[in-house]
Amino acid sequence: MTVQPYRLYIERREPDKNMARFYALSIEPNLFGGTSLVRSWGRIGCRGQQKIHVFDSEAKAVDLLLTLLRRKRSRGYLPLQ
Repeated sequence: MTVQPYRLYIERREPDKNMARFYALSIEPNLFGGTSLVRSWGRIGCRGQQKIHVFDSEAKAVDLLLTLLRRKRSRGYLPLQ
């Protein structure tokens, strides 16, 4: 069961390239007692896409969240200010 709420929303905006993207991550409990990492991404203002990863433990979900966050930060995604 998820003890700590994890929600993250980051954006990458580059007007000269006509780029405005978002990336959202959240860790949520599922109906079977496990933990799910929900990833959403796409162009800002659009619905985008979504992928759900299911884990047995919260620690594994947090590890993937941190890995994905590092990857996105290296590509220029930043939290809202």
